[in-house]
Amino acid sequence: MEHKIRRRRFIEEGLRAAAVSASGACAWGLLAAPLLGREPFQRRSAAPLKLSCAAYSLRKYLDLKKAAMTLEDFIRRCAEWGTDGVELTEYYFPKPVTPQYVSRLKKLLATEGLTLTGTPIGNNFALPPGAERERQIASVKGWIDISADLGSPAIRIFAGSAPAGVSEAEARRWVVECVESLCDHASRRGVFLAIENHGGVVATADGLLEIVKAIQCEWAAVNLDTGNFHTADPYGDLARCAPYAVTCQVKTEVQPAGAKKEEADLQRLIGILKQANYHGYVTLEYEAAEEPLEAVPRHLKRLRGLLTASSR
Repeated sequence: MEHKIRRRRFIEEGLRAAAVSASGACAWGLLAAPLLGREPFQRRSAAPLKLSCAAYSLRKYLDLKKAAMTLEDFIRRCAEWGTDGVELTEYYFPKPVTPQYVSRLKKLLATEGLTLTGTPIGNNFALPPGAERERQIASVKGWIDISADLGSPAIRIFAGSAPAGVSEAEARRWVVECVESLCDHASRRGVFLAIENHGGVVATADGLLEIVKAIQCEWAAVNLDTGNFHTADPYGDLARCAPYAVTCQVKTEVQPAGAKKEEADLQRLIGILKQANYHGYVTLEYEAAEEPLEAVPRHLKRLRGLLTASSR
């Protein structure tokens, strides 16, 4: 038994050392990596939050089927708006993604003085073993590589919805298997696998935390989306999940169960992040009805003020 304890401690210390040395770890203020997915991040008690903007906020213009704007345009626009970073959504990358294109984006980010804060992708891991699951895993693995080459510290992934006739518990087990199959690759590339509370089997805090706590991987975490819990107490559920978050997308609206959408209490959301000792970037992901080119800079300005006030 003593030998097993020493061996486990040796493994955990080695993984912590790898996490601290990997690119992006310092940006999130981690003192130590989480203990194999079962515990929240252990972070310093105080660190200023920084401002980012999600490319999804300008999806109206970035949609590749009718593009009126490129990711390069988006990056320049965010520089004009004074953000600290940008989140580049996979949907708006011209395919195939070439090394030359990645290099151009990295150069532009550097010259505009912006940090890449995350690379959200679309996927489905609520799948049984088989060809479609392997295709999804291969796609995510490829985007881990692109994310690492870009210098992104985290890749946002989805869990998915239980197929017809399958229990949510079984589907969540499949999600755990899929994420664990990518953990070695994610750790080698230094990219967090950030699972978003995006409906389906992670529509509730219980469902999301069941998955995160079950995954035997230090590089699995949460992408906290503040607008995606349509529960009786969205703010309470966000507070439960925030200690496991490595990235955060802030929406300007919330929708409690049985109610209409309402304006989000941004100050309360920032307070939840601070209470959880969340570090890093607060990313505006705008989805409301107002014209985004008018609404996004206004909300960014408001968020900047709240972040500045919270650091005093």
